[in-house]
Parts: sequence; C-alpha cells; structure tokens
Amino acid sequence: MSAFDRDTRMAPAAPDGGTACLGQVSPAWNIGSNPNGGYLLTLAVAAVRQHTPNQADPLSVSVHYLRPGLSDEPCQVDVQVLRSGRTLSTASATLQQQGQARLALLAAMGDLGASTDPVLTVPKPDIPPPEQCPARSAGAQGVGLPILDRLDIRLHPQAAAAATPGRAEVSGWIRFRDGRAPDALACLLFADAFPPAVFSLLGPVGWVPTVELTVHLRQRPAPGWMLGQFWTHDLCDGRVVEDGRLWDSTGALVAQSRQLALVRLPGTA
Repeated sequence: MSAFDRDTRMAPAAPDGGTACLGQVSPAWNIGSNPNGGYLLTLAVAAVRQHTPNQADPLSVSVHYLRPGLSDEPCQVDVQVLRSGRTLSTASATLQQQGQARLALLAAMGDLGASTDPVLTVPKPDIPPPEQCPARSAGAQGVGLPILDRLDIRLHPQAAAAATPGRAEVSGWIRFRDGRAPDALACLLFADAFPPAVFSLLGPVGWVPTVELTVHLRQRPAPGWMLGQFWTHDLCDGRVVEDGRLWDSTGALVAQSRQLALVRLPGTA
C-alpha cells in the first residue's frame, strides 16, 4: 500500500455503515505545522466515495475551510448523499476534529473511465523536463514542508526564483515519491500542493491558508509525472484568487482549479 493510500484510509464509524467515517490525519502531509488543505480534502472525498460506490470519481468539488486541521489527530467525516442518479451523484460532507468542523464540501461524483477526445481543450505549457527543474524548497518559501517527503515537486527554473517583478505564476512537475500512479483523488491533492503563485511575485510568504477551493476533473490521469500551472491576477487586502491546471504525462488536460486564499503581504503585521 502506498503512503497516500494508507494516509487517506477511511472506515465506517458504525458497524451498520451509517453516514460517518473515521480516519487519521497524518503529519506527513503538513505545510508547517498544519495539514495541507488538499490532503484534508482527499480524506473527505475518500469518505464520500464509500457512499457513492458506482460514481467514485470526483467530477467537481467545492470545499470551504472553516478552521485549520489538526495534524496527527483522528478525524470524522459526516457524509450526506443529496442525490443519487445513474451517472451522477451529489453529496455534501463535513470533516470534524475535536468536535469542531474543519472543512465542508459539496461534490459531484461520477465515472471518468469512459472519457472521449475533447472538443475543446488547453495544451500543456512548454517547460523543461523534470530533471532540468529544481526541487521545491522549504527554505525559499519560508515555511517547513514535511509534505515534500511524500511528493516530488520540480519547479520551472523561472518560477523557482522568488520575487520576480510583475510575475505571479508557478509551474512545474509533480509525482508521488513512492512511485504511486496518480488518480482522480490524487489530483485534488496536487491542485493544492504547489507553492502559491504569489511566491514568485512576493518572495517568502510562509503559509497561505486556503479559504475556498474548487476543482473540476475532466478525466483520469495517465501514470507518470503530472504538470501543473498556477497563476493569479487578483491580489487585494490580503486575499488572493489563484487559478490552476493539471496535465498528465500524455499531455491531456486532467483538472482545473480555482481557490481563494489569505496571504500576509510583506510589511504587514
């Protein structure tokens, strides 16, 4: 079993199944002392999948982060299936720790196994291969990154240099260090695993907590490296809106994301 599969296991809270699942938040996916938001999201969606077994792929997920998660602590995910159809099911879920809700989500679940050639798509950007891209650095971002023991993230050489005037874009490659192939659940993690796009504009920004994240999945990714590109044109009053895309090893556009996050601007208290 891969580290990701082990660290996203969710078990029914009651012998008869019920609507709640129990799991453990691993500290291996932390940003600083806090669990990565994308990792917490995968725990919640892993619980949702148990209640939508015929539609196990997240097609669209919107999650609001209510308060930071607790690392190395148990969690409970309460799931409510709002609609169950032949090709699409909709569910809501809340992840709780120590009696407090940490995130709440709404997910459309389906089956991405029968994908067809797209009518419209976005080609992947042209960036150097992974071996020519420097690894993501905890020191450069100004925060500890235990998650890098689980994920191999290589940044475009231009994105790896912080504080580039007029540029708020990060791109690069990502994969699991233990060789696990990516899947739809992994795409939710990868959509929130790169440095924030404002890093390339502002320099070290520490932890940039996500307020809301939406991810749309288009198809299951092929094995191998995935390529991510994230950018922002909207930074105001300590809030940033970031857009992103993920392509698989065949060059297929697999996922698109948008998130609202908080960022402490240089010179602010």
